[in-house]
Amino acid sequence: LIIPLWTMATLTPEQETGVIEAVAGGVGIAGVHGGMCDAFRNSVTWQFMTGGQWVSHPGGDGVTYTVNIKNSSSPIVEGIKDFTVSTEHYYLHVDPVVSVLATTQFPLIKWYHSSNGIVDMPVIWTKMWGHGRVFYNSLGHHADVFDNSTVLELMRRGFLWAAEGKDLAVKNGLSADEFKSDAKMV
Repeated sequence: LIIPLWTMATLTPEQETGVIEAVAGGVGIAGVHGGMCDAFRNSVTWQFMTGGQWVSHPGGDGVTYTVNIKNSSSPIVEGIKDFTVSTEHYYLHVDPVVSVLATTQFPLIKWYHSSNGIVDMPVIWTKMWGHGRVFYNSLGHHADVFDNSTVLELMRRGFLWAAEGKDLAVKNGLSADEFKSDAKMV
């Protein structure tokens, strides 16, 4: 399982290829907050793989908001009820292919984007990248967010879900080779 904890850095082309191919081959990736979806702004492929990229957090840190559970059939959120957190309220560009597990509503803080009305913003999702499982949770600017037992349980379940994919890929003889293409992607 790859757990990225690196905000606003740069990947070399070799590093990017290594991680992209590892995940496509079945290695899971699971992360939280800017450590995953604001990690490598220079890498469109990283953003494509993770399913999102941070844009803003209107109101800064300490915004209190409700996290609404959306996909109760997922084992990651099974039995989890909506809950409230106080942290940065992430506004993200999100890949429409992600399986949204939880959302929050924007805007809570009046700003230029407020004139667009209320939108549901994904805050927890999963997706596949080749044979690799991707899990993301936007909560977590400060460690005390994980003092909330619901947030901690979601992280535990999401990390386990992402990690289990590698065993399935190995067991079934799957590799990333079937996804390779000479076509320009980015």
